[in-house]
Amino acid sequence: MLEKVLKKLAKKGSILLVFLFSFSLANVGQSQVAAYCSNPSFEDKIASTIQFSVPVLSVHELKQMDRSDILLLDARELEEYETSHIQGATYFGYENPDFDSLNDIDKEKTIVLYCSIGYRSEKIGEKLQENGFANVYNLYGSIFEWSNAGYPIYDKLNVETKQIHTYNKRWSKWVFNEELEKIW
Repeated sequence: MLEKVLKKLAKKGSILLVFLFSFSLANVGQSQVAAYCSNPSFEDKIASTIQFSVPVLSVHELKQMDRSDILLLDARELEEYETSHIQGATYFGYENPDFDSLNDIDKEKTIVLYCSIGYRSEKIGEKLQENGFANVYNLYGSIFEWSNAGYPIYDKLNVETKQIHTYNKRWSKWVFNEELEKIW
């Protein structure tokens, strides 16, 4: 995974990003980097799908955070959010996100975005960065990895659920938690 990330950054011509990413990995330790995703094939899929243009945060790191200090945004569509979301997340959307809803948010506030695996949340994160938000993170593996790790998800009534919206049938293969019912 590390090699793929570094190659992708290098292709973008960003020696600085390669250096910074390598430096951050040296400080984090290889075992924590390996913990970003629980399945090697899913890890490969994520690494080939996102651009790492927004800093990533592992599901384990999010689980340990005091979420009262962050803004957790779900960058999926409403039907996906209502079926299953991470507790405390606010629906934001992808096709028609409501950027005006963030007008009163401090530009220094920590914002964590997620979607199914991280592509849509990364794109929304890029827009937030362009609009001056300084502490934007993409949840690595997003709700699929959150669920694969066995962390709880909630429905539109904020009741814990065993149903997870997988976007479509093809993407459902990336949810490995057998306790969950896949909906698309």
